[in-house]
Amino acid sequence: MSTLLIVGAGGHGKVVADTALETSRWDEILFLDDAWPEKKQNGYWDIRGKAIQLENWKAQCTDAIVAIGNNHLRMELQSKLVSAGFEIATIVHPSARVSRFAKLGAGSVVFANAVINVDAEIGEAAIINTAATVDHDCRLGNGVHVAPGGNLGGGVTVGDFSWIGIGAAIRHYIMIGADVTVGAGAVVVSNVLDGVTAVGSPARPINK
Repeated sequence: MSTLLIVGAGGHGKVVADTALETSRWDEILFLDDAWPEKKQNGYWDIRGKAIQLENWKAQCTDAIVAIGNNHLRMELQSKLVSAGFEIATIVHPSARVSRFAKLGAGSVVFANAVINVDAEIGEAAIINTAATVDHDCRLGNGVHVAPGGNLGGGVTVGDFSWIGIGAAIRHYIMIGADVTVGAGAVVVSNVLDGVTAVGSPARPINK
């Protein structure tokens, strides 16, 4: 029996667990979350301890992944898993279409009906959410999240820890900086600087 350790027992963690089981690579899911022991269940799965107890589960779970929405925290906890000696899982739903010529960083997840096309490169601990699309030659940094239905045209660059909102559309060859938030439904037709929140159609910055 193969057991996957998932750090983070929220809604996103449920989707990661469900996707992992769909791949048939793992038979069992083990959750850790700092809300334990007050919170002992995440949907169909038990929460077995706190995230600070990583080392206690190394013998039982060689594979692990972080399922936390906060981009910076997800990357930080993944580094702790690596230091503890875990193999970091990369999970792709069977219904997703990922080109054999695309690259996925360790700890990334690709959910149902997502598409990642040829020569796209996805960094570590990234989330390509349900029905999102990442076209050819895109470059996504570490800890990026493309929310459900987000669409990136060819050659788009997205910096570390940026968040592309639900249903957002990024025109081809646009450069999105690091720590950027692109609002839900935004249409990005010009480059976005580091740390900016951009909303609307066409997208405009509302802070720097």
